[in-house]
Amino acid sequence: MAGKPLLGILTIYLNDNKAIDERSVYRKMTIAGQKQGLDVIVFTPDDVDEKNGRIYAMVYDPGKQAWGRRWTRFPQLIYDRARIQKNERYERFVAFRRKYAHLIFLSRPLRNKWTIYHMLSSVPEFKGHLPATRLYESPSDAYDLLRKYGTVYIKPINGTGGRGILRIERLSGGMLLIQGRDHSRNIISPRRIRRESLPAVLQSWHRRGSRYIVQQGLQIKLPDGRVHDYRMLVQKTGSGEWEVTGCAGRVGPRHSVTSNLHGGGTAAPMETLLRQWASDEEEIAEIRNEAERFGLEVAKRLESTYGTLCELALDLAIDRDGRIWLLEVNHKPAREVFNQAGEREVYRRAVTRPIEYALWKYRQSRSGKRRSGISSGTK
Repeated sequence: MAGKPLLGILTIYLNDNKAIDERSVYRKMTIAGQKQGLDVIVFTPDDVDEKNGRIYAMVYDPGKQAWGRRWTRFPQLIYDRARIQKNERYERFVAFRRKYAHLIFLSRPLRNKWTIYHMLSSVPEFKGHLPATRLYESPSDAYDLLRKYGTVYIKPINGTGGRGILRIERLSGGMLLIQGRDHSRNIISPRRIRRESLPAVLQSWHRRGSRYIVQQGLQIKLPDGRVHDYRMLVQKTGSGEWEVTGCAGRVGPRHSVTSNLHGGGTAAPMETLLRQWASDEEEIAEIRNEAERFGLEVAKRLESTYGTLCELALDLAIDRDGRIWLLEVNHKPAREVFNQAGEREVYRRAVTRPIEYALWKYRQSRSGKRRSGISSGTK
């Protein structure tokens, strides 16, 4: 590994048995890196030997088609894939990022759902694409949006994968319909409650230490009654430019209020879902083009606010008028939706683009050092 630039994929162990998520994706990235002249390792903060400045990394050997362990130097580039956990492992990850902030990270952390919404809603051209949202402080926040929109979603500000999402729909006669997923992603069966019972339901739903947003509900059901949305992946290319890698649809299982694949949802090409209600192919193409323009503008705005980013997943809803809504943004996205939708070439690009971007970042850093050296030498 001595001669090539080294990319470290930074993650967190899922449990005390040192299991990691996305191992198959990292295998593909390792192979792609080898073809392009970039070595790839996978590690967690628990694998770092700070005293000797080395890492006991997980390394995939394409020849043996097997993972192994090897002591390596610190990587020049770090691709952060660590997702939020509420435990000491995540605290060690936060401490690692803080201590080694001088290293080249492909992406900076984004803020939570509420902060991102608040920032984007201040941009006039985005405001019409954002569902009405407020920080949940008391049941009156839910009541206010229910009166105006009839349906609201309550979401953890740091939640992922559909965990802990509650859907509340206003019915006639002072009744409410409650559905959702608990914090372990299990579907909560629909139940009717009286309006005055809502505070007690919300109190029991609330997880200690978590904060939530209340968001306007959108009519995003397919003709068969299942909810759906779209996952758009926007990534940096090997020339450091933003580009839409792909956009695929996600359809939730019956009785689910979310469409996440981890929660039992299925994937489909974007056009397949749009054809269920759009009038013709011209309208479909226009909607897709508009969605891609919007996605690129959001990526550029977030990067200008929070610093260098590598990739973003935008969860979009598209209503029957063709209006595009931004539901949320994820800066550490999965890409399996494209594989499941049968879009194999999009999936391949989704896997290889972080490698291409990492090489571009490395070359930029090298040329920057050379320019700095020349500048210093001429003084």
